[in-house]
Amino acid sequence: MPFASPPPAHSPALTLEFPDAHILLLCFNRPDALNAVSDPMRDDINAVMRWFDNEPDLWAAIITGAGRAFCAGADLKAWLAKQKRGRSDEQEDIAASIYGFGALSRRVSPKPVIAAVNGGAFGGGVEIVLNCDLVIASDAASFALPEVKRGVVAAQGVIPRLRIVAGHQLAAEMLLLGRTVGAAEAQQRFGFVNAVVPADQLLPTAIAWAKQIVANSPDAVQSTKRGLVLAAEHGNVERAVIAHAWSPESRRAYTGSNIKEGLLAFEQKRRPTWTSPAKL
Repeated sequence: MPFASPPPAHSPALTLEFPDAHILLLCFNRPDALNAVSDPMRDDINAVMRWFDNEPDLWAAIITGAGRAFCAGADLKAWLAKQKRGRSDEQEDIAASIYGFGALSRRVSPKPVIAAVNGGAFGGGVEIVLNCDLVIASDAASFALPEVKRGVVAAQGVIPRLRIVAGHQLAAEMLLLGRTVGAAEAQQRFGFVNAVVPADQLLPTAIAWAKQIVANSPDAVQSTKRGLVLAAEHGNVERAVIAHAWSPESRRAYTGSNIKEGLLAFEQKRRPTWTSPAKL
């Protein structure tokens, strides 16, 4: 598949696949460590996601994990080693970490990102999941925010996101008790999982959803995602609407070639042929 630039070099802790046109499949690949994110792995994720964000021919991403876990969160052994060295600047790290845990939990990608949760998602793994646009979980998946059990804090975006999705009391149940919830409960009670599927249908379902996304105008999709992000940022309908209307993504959507193609295809009763969005 031709890209404007090749994928960045990265360690075996990540694998990249392209299961269909315009779709990136990023897999955490430290199964022996339950895909816990080390500092080098975080840097690899950041490089890959920066490339994805800027690659015009990629319109959607799927994130999953190898083995029996999606992501076990932070590498606690490495964290303990830092504490033993007397390091205590976690607050500064959190404040300075514009992309959040694993370079994903606070990242605002301009394109849709789907979490395909294959197994356990703990701590930072849940932080990542809550920042994805769509969440598909295996029926074997589970979710926990056990930070309080280890004397640390889930501070990379999941607290406000979970409160918005689940409400104060349900968010407190996961955050203050540190209890584990299964995929069905995460969907039906806590509300942050879109679909629960058998394990062997997880990636086929995620790819099918991604294909539905990329069948739409990438300009319109990216403008719509910006509208969702702005809605969360503003907390006021009129301010969010105005900010969205004047966003670069909306300007591109309303003045680019894809809107003309979509309307013409409607008139001619045919499928539209989209082109990759111009860089903003």
